[in-house]
This record gives sequence, C-alpha cells and structure tokens, in this order.
Amino acid sequence: MCIIVMQMKSHGCENLISFKGSDALDGVYAPLVDAMTAYKNNPCIGFHIPGHNRGQGVLNAFSSLIGEDALNLDTTDEFDNLGTLFPSTGAIDEAQKVASSVFGSKRTFFLTGGSTIANLALAFGLTGPLDKIIIGRNCHRSVLSGMIISGANPSWLMPKKLNDWAIYGPVDPVDLRGQLEENPDTSLVWVTNPTYEGVVSDIEAIARVCHEFDVPLIVDEAHGCLWNFSDVLPKPALQCGADAVVHSLHKTGGSMTQSSMLHISKNSRFDVQKIEHALKLLHTTSPSLLLLTSLDAARAYLSSSVGSCAIKNAIDNALYFREMASKIKGVRVLNALNNVSFDVTKVFIKVDGLSGKRLESILELDFSIEIESASDEGILVLSNIGNKKEEFDVLINALRKIASSNYPDLAYLEGIKFMPLTAPSVVMTPREAYFSKKERIKKEDAIGRVCAEVIALCPPGISVLLPGELITKEHLPYLSDYSELQVLSK
Repeated sequence: MCIIVMQMKSHGCENLISFKGSDALDGVYAPLVDAMTAYKNNPCIGFHIPGHNRGQGVLNAFSSLIGEDALNLDTTDEFDNLGTLFPSTGAIDEAQKVASSVFGSKRTFFLTGGSTIANLALAFGLTGPLDKIIIGRNCHRSVLSGMIISGANPSWLMPKKLNDWAIYGPVDPVDLRGQLEENPDTSLVWVTNPTYEGVVSDIEAIARVCHEFDVPLIVDEAHGCLWNFSDVLPKPALQCGADAVVHSLHKTGGSMTQSSMLHISKNSRFDVQKIEHALKLLHTTSPSLLLLTSLDAARAYLSSSVGSCAIKNAIDNALYFREMASKIKGVRVLNALNNVSFDVTKVFIKVDGLSGKRLESILELDFSIEIESASDEGILVLSNIGNKKEEFDVLINALRKIASSNYPDLAYLEGIKFMPLTAPSVVMTPREAYFSKKERIKKEDAIGRVCAEVIALCPPGISVLLPGELITKEHLPYLSDYSELQVLSK
C-alpha cells in the first residue's frame, strides 16, 4: 500500500503530513481523496481564492443546505500543494495515472467541464479548417460546437433507426465503409456508443474499418463508463481499437455532476500533446478540487469489491425490472432485437396509449418517481449503482396502476416530437454559417432558409438543426419550444 508524505507549505502554514491509501475500499489507492483528507485535517489561515474562505463568507442557509465540509473542501488546484491539473502535478497527477492504469489508456485526463470539454478539445486539437470528419448524427451537441470552433466539415453517418420506438439504433460498419470509400480524404471518424437509450454499436468492427483506411476513431462513450468494470456489460471502446474515448463518470459512474474523463488509448494515432494543449486553452483555470476528487473516488469505488457488488446489483436490478415490467399488460420493454445489442442497465419502456412525455409526467406528479428522460414513444429508466431493488418494486407497482387505469394523453402533445430523427440537408460548414450575417424570423417563415444556430434537445443533446443546414417543414414538430429561429440573412 502506498504511503505518501507531503510537505505542505501553503501561505505560511507548514505541516508534515503522512497518509495511506484508502483502507475503507479494500486497499484501493485513492491519492486525491487522501490528499484532500489531509488538506481538511490541516487547515491554514487563507488569504486567497475562493473568497468565502472555507465557508466563512456564505449565506447561512446555503451553508446549512450543502454542509460545512463541502464548503471547507471547495478549493482549486492553485493552493495547498494538492497538485495542478495543467500541467498535472502532485496528487492530481497521481490520481490520473491510477485511472489511466485502471482503464488501460496511455493517458487519462480529469475534466471539470463534463464530457463537453473533452469533445471541444478533441475537435479543436485534432481537426482544422475544412478537414472532413465522419460523425454519427446522434452525437452530442458539443461535438458540433467543436466543429464550429475548428472549422472542420462534418459528413454525417446516419445510425439505423428503431422506428417503432422513435430512437436511434446502432451505427452500421458497412455504411461507414461506404462513406470512407466515397471520402478517402477523411481525417477521423467520431461515433457515439452507447446511444442515450443504451443501444450498442459494434465498435470492434467499426475500428477495423477505420484501421483499414488508416483513419483514427474517437468514441464518445459518455454513457458507458461502467463497462470497464464488468464482463456482463459491453466491451469498452479502449479495448476495441478506439484512439480516444470520452467517459462521463458523473452520469453513471458515481462522480459529481460535471466531472468526466478523457482517455487516449495506448496505440492511439493522436498526438497527446496536441490534445493536452487544446484542453489547456479551453478548460477552466480554476478547476474544482471537489469535482476532481470525486473522479478519483469514483474510480476507486468502481475498482473495489464494494463497487463491483454495486455494479452487479445494478445489472441484476435491471434484469429484474425488465422481466417484471414485460409481464404488465400494456407495458412494452425494449429488449434485444435482431442484430441490436444493449446495455441492460438502460431500460427503455412505453405504455400503450401514452406518449413518453405524458408517462413521465404521470410518474412524477402522481407517484413521485423521476426517470431519466422521455421522448415521443417512451421513457428511459436507468438502473444505477446507487439504486435499490425496492425502488424498482415501487416503479413496477406504479406502472401496473398506470397501465390498468384510463389515463388520457394530452392533446397539446399532438404533433410534437422530441427525438430528432431527420436527415440533414447541408448547405455549408457549421463554422461558415455560424459566422455569417444572421437574422431572427418567425419559425413558420423559416422553411427553406439556412439555419444559423445549434438547436439540440437536452437530454440527450442530439441536434435537430445545425448552422449551415436547410430548414424544412419536417423540422417544425421538433421546434415546439421556439417561436423564432436564427437564420442566414438573404
């Protein structure tokens, strides 16, 4: 077990501190957790940022709400010898190295701007003006924001559609091969896996196609960070030939909201220094140590026997819920389909006669149950490492009552859609359109005009329209929240 000795010389305070790896999690080493524990237990008089000075200068009601410890630990990487993020030093650097070893990467970066900052940096650091990039259309809006920054020219790879469920299915390696044959000057391929609803693409086959054409592959695996820790779950992209992988540990891995990791694979064709430089330019210079430490803690937890049991329970609970929900008359569960694989912990269901949005509102208002998201046909239920079996029993009983009752759907949902499954008509690159002269007009008058803004529904952040795409009448059902649209001036 690692013993770390730190000489802390922070703002006139000198303490020699020794601490061990975290015993509570079967000896799993969590260097940043340990360093923050030492920081908490050895307070200094501070004359520096953050100005609340360990919670002394905040509203009492807020302090009571979140707790004194949270404010006490709210610091950045500039103080107290906890290390820095860019360049990585000290306990932060050690925590990243441990994570890199666990996930099997060449380099792992901790991020406090969510996976959005990872996608922005990958686009900014690895693509340039007019570089041709093949991207799955169901990508997160941050990937497109990155294209606006870099000036790259996206070529859209349309995933298969599961029309009965109104969601995207997997990316077909055959379709990718066709696009690479038609576009031999492609700089890289960027796919999202799994989908928000848990549909899994064959990343090994996709990687083989990319390697055949000598094109690097980025996989936005934001919703698949648990895969590294269970053989029951799909194989992680870092083991399938991807060059870079994005993980939103805050989504399902147990870290705090807004914390993520970016992994560069051991055999990556990317220049790690370019990616790190892009992160330096785009990432905050005041990263929250609470968020960074939560990444270290999440990795340590998932690596432990306790975390392994939690993942197994999440899988078992999901299988139990799928089985029980499937037995309810009028309730349908999206299970394995021909040639379509799933992450079982993500359960998409629908109830006959109700839209997904209506079902979501009934669950919340009548049963005090919140689900992950709702769309045209159904709802997404996540079986997380923090859920208990008893909670699924409550949801199952609620679904029984809903399915056997005469809940009317609401008229205002007629004609409104929430999952953009439209194929784009591209007129110009996103960057060219974004920086062109614009005007705002009524939504109804925008048909036939070129969009000048990013319109993406969150969750899951999939784009309806992007700068440079033609607006058609097929887009209108997805724009119910908009009265005006930004378009290119005539």
